[in-house]
Amino acid sequence: MTDHEVVVVGGGPTGLMLAGELALAGTDVVVVERRAGQQVEGVRAGGLHARTIEVLDQRGIADRFLAEGRAMQIAGFGGTSLDIGDFPTRHPYGLALRQSHVERILAGWVDDLGVPVVRDRSVTGFAQDEAGVDVGLSDGRSLRALYVVGCDGGRSFVRKAAGIDFVGSAPTTSWVIAEVSMTSEPQVGVRPEGGGVGPVDPQQPDGPYRVVLKERVADHPDEATLDDVRDALRLAFGTDLGVHSPTWVSRFTDMTRQAAAYRRGRVLLAGDAAHVHPPQGGQGLNTGVQDAVNLGWKLAQVVAGTSPDTLLDTYHAERHPVGARVLHSTRAQVALSTSDDRHQDLRDLMAGLLVMDGPRRSIAGMLSGLDIRYDLGDGHPLVGRRMPDIDLRTADGPTRVYALLHDARSVLLRLGGAGAAGGPDLAPWADRVRVLDALDDGAWELPVVGEVTAPAAVLVRPDGYVAWAGDPADPDLPRALATWCGSAPFR
Repeated sequence: MTDHEVVVVGGGPTGLMLAGELALAGTDVVVVERRAGQQVEGVRAGGLHARTIEVLDQRGIADRFLAEGRAMQIAGFGGTSLDIGDFPTRHPYGLALRQSHVERILAGWVDDLGVPVVRDRSVTGFAQDEAGVDVGLSDGRSLRALYVVGCDGGRSFVRKAAGIDFVGSAPTTSWVIAEVSMTSEPQVGVRPEGGGVGPVDPQQPDGPYRVVLKERVADHPDEATLDDVRDALRLAFGTDLGVHSPTWVSRFTDMTRQAAAYRRGRVLLAGDAAHVHPPQGGQGLNTGVQDAVNLGWKLAQVVAGTSPDTLLDTYHAERHPVGARVLHSTRAQVALSTSDDRHQDLRDLMAGLLVMDGPRRSIAGMLSGLDIRYDLGDGHPLVGRRMPDIDLRTADGPTRVYALLHDARSVLLRLGGAGAAGGPDLAPWADRVRVLDALDDGAWELPVVGEVTAPAAVLVRPDGYVAWAGDPADPDLPRALATWCGSAPFR
């Protein structure tokens, strides 16, 4: 039996991101992945939204993704494109980049951090007790860990074995999706009911093509085939366009389900193991990566003994509502995709609303993840929201907020010379909170909300969200430090 502090089950984007977060904090983590290699089976996500790019920027690895993807406006709702070019972020766009590349880049980062990945192994069972979890593997070996995190997809073995209900709705609609060649030139573009046909590479408009089309029935017992692609093309266009030579063929449905609890004792869930939904809006991978960034630092602090395990309850409290909102959004978009005259009228109405600034900002803020606010109580408008990446002037020269988060530690910024006197004794948190006196440059502006008053000081959590903002002498600051950074010493 091999001991680790955390076992992450699943080496997709969520599992890899979580492993990297834990490794940055010095946690002994191992990833167990059933695939022999990093290849992605069938189709998965095709882009990163702005907030996901920001969290990668917070770790200093965004450039790895930007170098391989294509920055573009990818947000859309019900067939209406939404431009976020005027949003206050360094990344007012999405990034077109297939999941296979996202996984490969994350795997490289995790390898740089020295995280072991046990491949070609499945988890066959686990048993948790008061001190830890025993995890059985398909090769007969077992691992002993303090915590196990299931990042093993919508059919999650970890979720099922933990007895966590997966609440939601069965599929009512099915889409076939494939990369294929065609002998006839297709009608390229988005169809009114969603999906459509387009070149895999915009630089090669003559194909191969990506096909995303509704099917005749909602539920299928077998895997999708080229014949299913032909049938969907005939349904949409009256011809199969001479489709041939598929690179891959898959399907997805509008099934929406969410784990009733993201934690049961020493077992936690993240990504598709915690929530599944149709891909409208492109939020699945992005939500999973952000789950990992919310959970990683909390789990690391609990493992290190600097915070009680009740800190892990804030993971469910913060991320379950986010997942529920994603399910709500995708269900609405599926409803808009119904191909009849009444739903076309509804799509026309929505398109008319979304050209208006207020509705555009609201929906685009949701899809991009830039408007997320965790319920951390009352106070400054920044509290619970992502910290803007403000330019800073320090004694050591210019920097910016996200550059201070590369090591996944909390940061206490004291702005305008406010850290001189009257603040709390910060020595108890010196090993886990970076304290910096700085002057800020530029406006403090939040997507959707607009400009806010610059605080005298701000406590930024490792995930880039504001835990507290106010005057350094405010008695709430030590309480915020104890809540999010642990009492010192905790044990």
